[in-house]
Amino acid sequence: QVQLVESGGGLVQAGGSLRLSCAASGSIFSINGMGWYRQAPGKQRELVANIISGGSTSYADSVKGRFTISRDNAKNTVYLQMNSLKPEDTAVYYCNVRVTLTPPYYYTRDYWGKGTLVTVSS
Repeated sequence: QVQLVESGGGLVQAGGSLRLSCAASGSIFSINGMGWYRQAPGKQRELVANIISGGSTSYADSVKGRFTISRDNAKNTVYLQMNSLKPEDTAVYYCNVRVTLTPPYYYTRDYWGKGTLVTVSS
């Protein structure tokens, strides 16, 4: 019903930058919120940042001032600009999108991307 395509992960040195993208497509009536989560080895998945339909954003304390989330509503795409990366940012980053599906379904559910690996070397 909805497909998410993530891109932009990779290997970067500490202090460097990366930009993640996640494009949603399919039976989308509306997108209520978009966000990024991450999961480091041996740790639970955690919220990194999210942005709701009105444009309000929230961030994990660990990334405030370094990461910026944004969205392009026309493209159903969410971005995560990551600056001043640290080795502790190393994780698989997952896109999450809360979608209201088109009729006849017309219900709201969350979709997850497959994840993109970000590795920050010291």
